[in-house]
Amino acid sequence: MQIDPSFDTSSFMAVAAASPSSLIYTRSSSTSGGRIPGSARRTTAVVMAAGNGGGRRMPHVLTVAGSDSSAGAGIQADIKACRALGAYCSSVITAVTAQNTVGVQGVHPVPEAFVAEQLRSVLSDMAVDVVKTGMLPSVGVIKVLCRSLQEFPVKALVVDPVMVSTSGDMLAGPSTLSGYRDELFAMADIVTPNLKEASALLGGISLRTVSDMCSAAKSIHNLGPRNVLVKGGHLPDSSEATDVFFDGENYHALRGSRLNSRNTHGTGCTLASCIAAELAKGSPMLQAVRRAKTFVESALDHSKDLLIGNGPQGPLDHLFDLSSTHARTAGARSFDANDLFLYAVTDSGMNSKWGRSILDAVEASIEGGATIVQLREKEAATRDFIEAANACLGICRSHGVPLLINDRVDVALACDADGVHVGQSDMPARVARSILGPQKIIGVSCKTAAQAEEAWADGADYIGCGGVFPTTTKANNLTVGLDGFKAVCLASKLPVVAIGGISSANAGSVMEISVPSLKGVAVVSALFDRECIVTEARRLKSILMDSSSPHPKLMV
Repeated sequence: MQIDPSFDTSSFMAVAAASPSSLIYTRSSSTSGGRIPGSARRTTAVVMAAGNGGGRRMPHVLTVAGSDSSAGAGIQADIKACRALGAYCSSVITAVTAQNTVGVQGVHPVPEAFVAEQLRSVLSDMAVDVVKTGMLPSVGVIKVLCRSLQEFPVKALVVDPVMVSTSGDMLAGPSTLSGYRDELFAMADIVTPNLKEASALLGGISLRTVSDMCSAAKSIHNLGPRNVLVKGGHLPDSSEATDVFFDGENYHALRGSRLNSRNTHGTGCTLASCIAAELAKGSPMLQAVRRAKTFVESALDHSKDLLIGNGPQGPLDHLFDLSSTHARTAGARSFDANDLFLYAVTDSGMNSKWGRSILDAVEASIEGGATIVQLREKEAATRDFIEAANACLGICRSHGVPLLINDRVDVALACDADGVHVGQSDMPARVARSILGPQKIIGVSCKTAAQAEEAWADGADYIGCGGVFPTTTKANNLTVGLDGFKAVCLASKLPVVAIGGISSANAGSVMEISVPSLKGVAVVSALFDRECIVTEARRLKSILMDSSSPHPKLMV
């Protein structure tokens, strides 16, 4: 969020100092609701009395959508998804539907005046952070919503342009399309159409490739939203579920496993609600999208054997973390598997060789593009290790990069690191989980499919598989080779990062095996045994992007 230079910050800070518990948020908005230059915007400070004497405040999402009597989609899915990710969710109902796992039997729109009354009731009282929209059955409802958001600005607006149900039933008429394009998109922080919706918004164009999705994302972005996510779950002839995110400058290919399940009803509602929940919690946009996609993938996987209804489209189990032993330990965390893309593992000997501190090494690796950092300090005294870890944690947190500790659960606990990585001879993952709790990241080194299965059963978040190639950084480390590595990736239920002997010369060949579970590579010497860490990190990241991207302009 950017504050307009014309905003009176002194008055704002005076309010914050006088009553910090009552300061909710600020938002740049325009009185017309359109996207106009920052100099013409007004920054609205929303300050609300805390009425409870400064108690704990939850991130708050308001869903403006239809009610689904089967509870698989609509406001029911939104409420469950937000709660699963730790956000409160209020609701404004735009339509009442009669539907089940077979299809939609009826739709009863709520009168526009009563939609307006619901909006005022919630927005005037409950300090909403993010508004998420679903089924908006008429242009009139869209206009009502736009007027309400001009009167009661929020941090972000997530627009899921619902037009067709999962079963194929129409939920919005053609006139609603103009309402999205002419009214709502200019106020939206992100729009999340699937392939059919993106096609409809753009006049019925054919979308059959990732390149088509990129073009569609750009065209929709031109209609006004700040960000666009085109969902490719129904992309033909694709072995992966690839979504394209466009922020107006860069395209990002967000890949995931394509899961075979009848229980897909409400996946679009769920994804948009998870994005809204993460934004309400303060996540940056791309990170919110990635975390939402990870949650939906987990919910699909845990719901594939669920038997509810006799029709072809069953619901998700959004609260799988309450009903699955593994999910109780792993499902509730905000772990993003895409963070494994360029995994930097420090080495104290190499830092000494080049005369740099561990803090300098970590900062340089992040500047070059490292997406996660592991501190591996075998020789450091515990007190020194904790001090160094605390310093590195400050750097990592300021850049939104997770920091893990190699082997030392005690150090991770002492400095509140984001997690640990353990080997086969170290503390078992299930024990580390019991000590660190459900919110921390746990990785496990594995060489076989059996070890990968055990890591999943023990509640790990990812596995590091290798050594893929011979390495000098670890004694007596047997290599598995590319074929052995691929076999473990295919068998793993967890995201995989390649470890062992990875360099700029072979990183591309690793990523080119194109297995959905493979998320990145871990490097030691290729980064830290080099004169310039920043340069080497940038070179490696460029190689990884070129090797894994289906489109020349896509970023991972």
